[in-house]
Amino acid sequence: MKRLYVILFALLVSGAACRAQDTVPAAHYPFRLDTAKIMLGDQTTLFIDRCDSYPSADELANSGIIVVRQSFDTATGTITARLTSFEAGEHWYKVGADSVLITVADVPNVDTTTAEIRDIADVMRQPLTFGEIKRLALGVLIFWVAVAAAILLFLRIKRRKPLISVPEVPPLPADQRALQALETLRCRQLWQQGKPKEYHTELTDILRAFLQEACAINSAEMTSDQTLEAFRSNPAYSPDVEARLTEILQTADMVKFAKSEPLPFRHDRSMTDAVAVVRLLSASAQPTETVPASEKETL
Repeated sequence: MKRLYVILFALLVSGAACRAQDTVPAAHYPFRLDTAKIMLGDQTTLFIDRCDSYPSADELANSGIIVVRQSFDTATGTITARLTSFEAGEHWYKVGADSVLITVADVPNVDTTTAEIRDIADVMRQPLTFGEIKRLALGVLIFWVAVAAAILLFLRIKRRKPLISVPEVPPLPADQRALQALETLRCRQLWQQGKPKEYHTELTDILRAFLQEACAINSAEMTSDQTLEAFRSNPAYSPDVEARLTEILQTADMVKFAKSEPLPFRHDRSMTDAVAVVRLLSASAQPTETVPASEKETL
């Protein structure tokens, strides 16, 4: 009988030990709330200090309380959670082994039969400030400037005019253009390359074009004799120019039509005479200063 009692006592002790091993005491965390009373849908902040783990939002939510967002400070071990509820009433919110009562107040009922129903209030209009007026004026100015620029661009494109008018460079005087053309011909050295006909043809063409502009003699449509005859009756006539012009034209005719081969100095002399003709006619065409009668009497 005693053995039976001993066996029963041993079984009771072992069972109690097993139940004690299976039971883990809940942790106690110091916590605090901003407020334990909120309206339906409002929020309150929960602070849990010295936590060694980071529970999820689902783990923190219980008893009709929802966790909106949470954060965990690893330096201090503090959990910060924003709580809300959409169930009116009293909720025991568990934090570890502890719990706190959170009261969620319902929205008070409104009796629509006795309450006065009003329309939605109109939007209140504030007077414009100086800064707003300045920005509005600047915007209007920029808009009209852009419109004017677009119209100007359209008209320019339609009329095929450049956006920026570049002044035209005035042409060089006839004597300068003739002298430049003669210098270019001299540098090409045509007669030195066995092309005397091309050399004298271009030289006389330059002189004929100059006579057209300086003396109004259409030499390009005249023979050499006709050119000389027209020059003799021209106001710019001078014996020196006639002699030089005669020698140039006659030498060119001999080369072009008689296939003559002048000596080298004749080629250079035609160039020298052509330059002299241009300069002499240019000097004679420039107006001379007239001396007033009073100054003549003084002299």
